[in-house]
Amino acid sequence: MIKKYCKNLCLALLLAGTCNVYAQQVPSPKSHFGFDIGDNYQLANYTQTQAYFKKLAASSDRVKLVDIGKTEEGRAQYMLIVSSPENIKKLDRYKEISQQLAHAEMTAEQAKALAEEGKAVVWIDGGLHATEVVGAHQLIQTAYEFASKSDPETLKILDNVIILFTHANPDGQELVSNWYMREKDEKKRTTSALPVLYEKYAGHDNNRDFFMLNLKETQNIGKQLFVEWLPQIMYNHHQTGPAGTVVAGPPYRDPFNYVFDATLLTSLDAVGAAMHNRMNVENKPGYTQRGGSVYSTWYNGGLRTTTYFHNMIGLLTEIIGSPTPSEIPLVPSRLLPNGDSPNPITPRKWYFKNSIDYSVSLNYAVLNYAQRYHDELLFNIYQMGRNSIDRGKKDNWSFSPKKIEAINNAAKQDRGVAIPGGDADFGPRRQISIKAFDTVMKAPENRDPRGYILSADQPDFNSAIKFLNALIRTGIVVQKATAPFSVNGKNYPTGSYIVKTDQAFRPHVLDMFEPQDHPNDFKYEGGAPIPPYDAAGWTLAYLMDVKFDRILDDFSGPFERNPYGKLLNPENKLTSGSTYVLSAAQNDSYTAVNDLLENKIEVYRSADNGNFYVSSAGKSILEKANVKLKTATAPKNKIKISAGRIALWDTYGGSMASGWVRWMMEQYHYNATIIYPQDIDAGNLKSKFDVIILVGGAVPALQSTGGSGRTFGPKAEDIPAEYRNRLGRITADKSIPQLKKFLEDGGNIVTIGSSTNLAYHLNLPVRNAMVEIIKGEEKKLPSEKFYVPGSVLNVEVDTKLPAAWGMEKEAGVYFDNSPVFRLTGDAIASGKVKPLMWFGSATPLRSGWAWGQAYLQDGVTAFEARVGKGKLLAFGPEIAFRAQTHGTFKLIFNQLYK
Repeated sequence: MIKKYCKNLCLALLLAGTCNVYAQQVPSPKSHFGFDIGDNYQLANYTQTQAYFKKLAASSDRVKLVDIGKTEEGRAQYMLIVSSPENIKKLDRYKEISQQLAHAEMTAEQAKALAEEGKAVVWIDGGLHATEVVGAHQLIQTAYEFASKSDPETLKILDNVIILFTHANPDGQELVSNWYMREKDEKKRTTSALPVLYEKYAGHDNNRDFFMLNLKETQNIGKQLFVEWLPQIMYNHHQTGPAGTVVAGPPYRDPFNYVFDATLLTSLDAVGAAMHNRMNVENKPGYTQRGGSVYSTWYNGGLRTTTYFHNMIGLLTEIIGSPTPSEIPLVPSRLLPNGDSPNPITPRKWYFKNSIDYSVSLNYAVLNYAQRYHDELLFNIYQMGRNSIDRGKKDNWSFSPKKIEAINNAAKQDRGVAIPGGDADFGPRRQISIKAFDTVMKAPENRDPRGYILSADQPDFNSAIKFLNALIRTGIVVQKATAPFSVNGKNYPTGSYIVKTDQAFRPHVLDMFEPQDHPNDFKYEGGAPIPPYDAAGWTLAYLMDVKFDRILDDFSGPFERNPYGKLLNPENKLTSGSTYVLSAAQNDSYTAVNDLLENKIEVYRSADNGNFYVSSAGKSILEKANVKLKTATAPKNKIKISAGRIALWDTYGGSMASGWVRWMMEQYHYNATIIYPQDIDAGNLKSKFDVIILVGGAVPALQSTGGSGRTFGPKAEDIPAEYRNRLGRITADKSIPQLKKFLEDGGNIVTIGSSTNLAYHLNLPVRNAMVEIIKGEEKKLPSEKFYVPGSVLNVEVDTKLPAAWGMEKEAGVYFDNSPVFRLTGDAIASGKVKPLMWFGSATPLRSGWAWGQAYLQDGVTAFEARVGKGKLLAFGPEIAFRAQTHGTFKLIFNQLYK
């Protein structure tokens, strides 16, 4: 017995010694950074972080470092793959299994075998929103612990899970950490008052780019998530949590998107329970869920939320914390335990290390769940994908609020049948007749589509291909017609594209083509609406004005399947001719025109429809442009154009709306100069520019008593000299007179969203249309009567006006409680104001949520107005929203020539 004890003791000591030696081989964060992760007043920048990641990979056989692509500022974006040494040797096989199960193109028996063989794949990221500094730093600490620790729980996780530790925003970490650490006095350190956006173009909106994937960082991430690894769980770290709590996490509040598989929602509950339970077991109070926070699973487009549409368990936590110590405030309503927050936290001092410890524990909770149920996670993602394929292969009717309303309306036509013995005290209970259900849910026209056809002969096929590439980047299967074909009596040319719904990521396909039907969401009847976490409607095919046919019956043809992840290129052929015409309806025509003008090639526009005409002198440039064009004779009624001198407003700290337009300008080859309020106040604008673009947030509302005395931004002496020229805001007393002078001198100003306030500052004959009269006074319509959070609405367009050349008579616009106008007096008769877009219907909603939409009827949502020799263009809707609204880009492009 003693000999056996000594033998076991020696073995234990040997293992402990081995573990200690192994841990010592892996450099600790403190040995590299000079401080422990979580120390007060200390942040690591990305240069230091990537160097540490390289050390981890070099020192540990559990770690593989992968460069997933370059950022917008040219940095390498790294992902650390961490697992057991044996698993690291077989990564290609485990990736293949993860792909095959997610695509679900096999039998259940084959899937079960692969699930037994495979390893769960879990994505954990950090740093997406760079000022939320816990994210990047918990990533460093967690990676170190899994590279170095050898306790039983860690080893089990490493044996059964492939962990993808991914940095979501390298550029942002470099900016924010350097900004914070620039102060020698640690008590003065702050992450606030950054001079620029923490993502080159999008800032905080980088987490709204995951179905579009415009940005390099989101493209890099999307490729790993939706094409390469397809993890069963992804965990997106954010901050900050609701006041009076520490962290908000899964599960989330309703509504969830109705296209999801039910297993996804119950899986979110299960993983959320594991996270919440670990917090309680470790005596870490302050976790809240569901109604304890604002986060839901309705929206597509976030790093977390787009994964839901791919059958992945997407996790978000929002945690408090900062390297500068803070306080958990007293919020009495948060102190009473309830189902959402059963373990409240009391007010106390809070340190960065607390947040790191919580985050690492949450990571362990997720990873421990994954190792315990790795085979179940692998099989479930298969089953959800298989369910999607099966639904896409047969007639299927999806439920939505509109269909439930239709069932109720049908029921009103039938009094139902009495149920014997029901409600004896008050007479027989009546039941709704099943006929009401069948009227709606068996109607052939209400079936889900089997697929969509994008004809190659549509007006802007290049933009349709950009739409398809957004789908392909998110793992969607696209097919191409190799010959002409016919479906339902309609002929389609060779080169048309087909997207069928019998594929694993059917929820994402439906979400990109079909309208979102957001429920009427109120806390109580007659109360104010509950705002959605982000948009209510975003159907990308509508925003990009892609022409497609919804096919409700099964169809086939000479279709060739595009490989997963392979992007498409337009196939435009340039024919010989003396004059070429480029359609104004095609966005890429404007890119080609800008290249022609840059190379001193003459370009003309038709005065009738805005089409561009160029001689064969531009042939070589047109070949590179790869745009659809024809040969034709230039019309007699034509206008020679030249590139306008463009100014784009921005502000200290960076405007996301301006950043997206800046991205657009670069993509479509416009040369735009960024200007700030001080540049406007300096005057003499017409000598420098022909057109100024003022995006939402630039122009303040008209005040009843002169200019505002408010100060904006930091004090000049508190920021580096190179950024001081960016301080200030557009003001009524200094800036508006200069903008008015610019217009009077012949300049044009394009205003978008709230910056249409300029019309009121200029005293133009327009008024807010979204008002009601109460006691003889105009009052803004309350949200109980009118509320349209980000949604797609239909408007009518005056296509004869040059400002709207290339548009169709009806367009889908992104509307987010946007400005709507009523023209007053003789505004139209006198020619002072010309409506460009208006609501011609009492039901303009196309996708999303529009409570009280009837108020919009006849409201003008875009107009142009003469001011002196110049022109003001006012666009209420967000016509450049997140660079997703390709269908309305032309409303900006048309204004940028002279």
